[in-house]
Amino acid sequence: MAFLDTKHKKKSLTLTTLLLSALLLLLFYIGLNYMDPPEENGISVNFGTMEFGSGKIQPKEKIQSKPLDTPPVEPTEQEVAETVEERLEEVQEAVVEKEAPAEKVLTQENEESIKINQAKEAKRKADEAAADAKRKAEAAENKKKAEAARIAKQKKDADEKARKEQEAKRKALDAMMGGLNKSDGTASGSEGDDNKAGDKGQPNGDPYATSYYGSPGSGSGTGGYGLNGRSLVNKGKVQQECNQSGRVVVKIIVDRNGKVISAEPGVKGTTNNDPCLLDPAKKTAFMHKWNLDGNAPSKQVGFVVVNFKLGE
Repeated sequence: MAFLDTKHKKKSLTLTTLLLSALLLLLFYIGLNYMDPPEENGISVNFGTMEFGSGKIQPKEKIQSKPLDTPPVEPTEQEVAETVEERLEEVQEAVVEKEAPAEKVLTQENEESIKINQAKEAKRKADEAAADAKRKAEAAENKKKAEAARIAKQKKDADEKARKEQEAKRKALDAMMGGLNKSDGTASGSEGDDNKAGDKGQPNGDPYATSYYGSPGSGSGTGGYGLNGRSLVNKGKVQQECNQSGRVVVKIIVDRNGKVISAEPGVKGTTNNDPCLLDPAKKTAFMHKWNLDGNAPSKQVGFVVVNFKLGE
């Protein structure tokens, strides 16, 4: 063989073969002892009589439940480390237990915040709807006011136009009839015994006098006016119960027999409207009587003027 090319290699091979053969023979005779089946293996348990204990002194017999005068045993470094690890585990478990409710509270807070946001959104929408309705109502009200103002302006313009047309007609009639309404006054109406429109009389005259010319009279007593064509038959006067002066004009209605059937004191021309003068003036008017006239109107309007003086 190529690897046994030297004498030393051949000797080494021979020596190795002999040693291995001797070792195999020794194993057959000596060998390793074993049991069939083998013994069961387990964990050895420390001897003791209780479920708890501490220290390094192993009792050989059962001890008392509450040992007396037993010196405190200081824990070893390993026990201290184990105690610290146990406490760390307890703290971690407590932290985990506390974090769970925190998550729950956080979830509840999220739900509350969602509800609050939903309520705020609903309130915002309601406010927007109310504001929109208010704007629409204001717009409708403004439109209504504008329409009313337009109608009022149209009516005012129409009235102004009608007044101007009436004024123009009046001016045309005045020019045609020779200056009929040349008076500077502001009142309207017509009174007199002529066949032309106007207020016949004098500026300083009595509006209830039957005469259109002459000077106005003065004094106390009574006078009848407005019953042209009728002659006064009887009259009287009721004295006042208070000491006042003034003139009371009583509007009367006289029938065909000349009797006063209605009297209204205090009409135009009255200078004192005190009740203590109005009542006697009314009674005085009922005391007047005119002549019988079958051709007179059934209700002829006239006036009785009663003058009251102090001391009467």
